[in-house]
Amino acid sequence: MKTRVSKPAAFTLVEIMIVVAIIGLLASIAIPNFVKSRSQAQATVCINNLRQVDGAKELWALETKAAATATPTATNLDVYIKGGMPTCPVGSVAYSINDLATKPSCGNAAALTNHVMP
Repeated sequence: MKTRVSKPAAFTLVEIMIVVAIIGLLASIAIPNFVKSRSQAQATVCINNLRQVDGAKELWALETKAAATATPTATNLDVYIKGGMPTCPVGSVAYSINDLATKPSCGNAAALTNHVMP
């Protein structure tokens, strides 16, 4: 009678290398897309914060009957913004409020290209 010797089941080196290559390929595709989507999300948050500051400026101007050249302070606008004055999500930079005729702007020099209120 013949005795059967069973070979233990294991992955070969080639199979492991193929799996690692596939994971590397997927990572090389996913990581740049993740970085791009993260920067787009930060720009969207910054623009929405600028809109919130602009709305608070307009409410302040209506309530105080301020002239178009008046410039509110951050403490004046805290009443109209829930949670206080927001900051840019990229570098936690405070926004430039400007006067009533000028839209607020982001003070983050690295992100000025896409952190502009339309």
